[in-house]
Amino acid sequence: MSEPERWSELSSQQKKSGLAAWLGWMFDGLDMHIYTLVALPFVATLLARPVSDPEVGQHGALINAAFLIGWAFGGALFGRLGDLIGRSRALCLTILTYAGFTGLSAISGEWWHLMIFRFLSALGIGGEWAVGASLLSETWPRRWRPWIAATLQTAVNVGVLLACVAGWALKEANPRWIFLVGVVPALLVLWIRKAVPEPEEWHRERQSVVKPPGIMDLFRGELAKTTWIVLAICGVSLTAHWTFMYWQQAYVRKLPEVLAMDEAGRNQAAVVALALVMAGSIVGNFVAGALAARWGYRKAIVSMCVVYGTLMLVAFSTPRTHGVALGFLTAIGLAQGVFGLFTMCLPPLFPVLLRTTGAGFCYNFGRIVAAGGTVFFGRYTTVTDVGGALWYAGLLFFPAAVLACFLPKPVDGSKG
Repeated sequence: MSEPERWSELSSQQKKSGLAAWLGWMFDGLDMHIYTLVALPFVATLLARPVSDPEVGQHGALINAAFLIGWAFGGALFGRLGDLIGRSRALCLTILTYAGFTGLSAISGEWWHLMIFRFLSALGIGGEWAVGASLLSETWPRRWRPWIAATLQTAVNVGVLLACVAGWALKEANPRWIFLVGVVPALLVLWIRKAVPEPEEWHRERQSVVKPPGIMDLFRGELAKTTWIVLAICGVSLTAHWTFMYWQQAYVRKLPEVLAMDEAGRNQAAVVALALVMAGSIVGNFVAGALAARWGYRKAIVSMCVVYGTLMLVAFSTPRTHGVALGFLTAIGLAQGVFGLFTMCLPPLFPVLLRTTGAGFCYNFGRIVAAGGTVFFGRYTTVTDVGGALWYAGLLFFPAAVLACFLPKPVDGSKG
């Protein structure tokens, strides 16, 4: 049977699965970046210190590191559940987890309370990526996947823009109240549980085996090579990416023109900067999708990593004015389209009953490495030299590009 070529030819299950994954990822982006918008002022409040105190930046980086570690464990935990109990059920659990604990972050009384809540919310965010990606790779036509990857990644960008809107609306409020916005995604579960069935491919495979494969099977036989290569690519590239995503807010706040503003003005400048990064990223998702459709995932990922790294080296090689910095941040956002490619590229590299386990474990393991990178660049770079930390982080995209040259072909016959 030929694959659907138009939207009208898609089945109801495909449309509902696509909408469920898109909405889940949109709220993923919302809950993910609420913290980055208020990290410095909220941590300063919890520590009862001024924002300029080095302890504020270091504790903020530790909280973000805990978030990234939770993201990694969530990818493995919910990825495993997705293979065992089904994609739709696991998707509901991930959304409830990140919505509930993001909301609870508002009641933090100490910095370590916030760290625990961010860790727990990240379990759901990490799991949602693995489950949603596998759900779509099993329900949508292969030839659509580069564009589905772009569209799905755009959902995260839209979620971050919603976080920016919340940050702008609450710019003069106590920073803690923005976390209550993160509870909204829990309502999505009511619809997903009723409307989104499990993929037929998963049902067939699950019923055909008595004992499904376990996580250690990722490191056995021919699959081991795939696992190690994907782990290395994700670890290196995500360290660079998350160093940028966390510290770019501090970079903007330290620009001379922004430092001269009052607190509300600095908050607004940080929101505008993040919004521009996301606007660039939305365009970048479709640029990356076009490259993948033309060249295949491997060449597209290599190319986008080189562009991302080059832009960071140029942008942070010298002090910039506020306007020029915003231009570079927008361009860097465009290069972030590379991570949209991972969405549809990674799941098909693994067998069906190891699909969410493998994709979730490998992609999210990179968060642990990235957590170390976030703390390292925050601890060993002076507060006034955030740009220097970002420059060094940009170098990591070049070994990531080299590693991507060795990505294997998907096991389901997709274009690699």
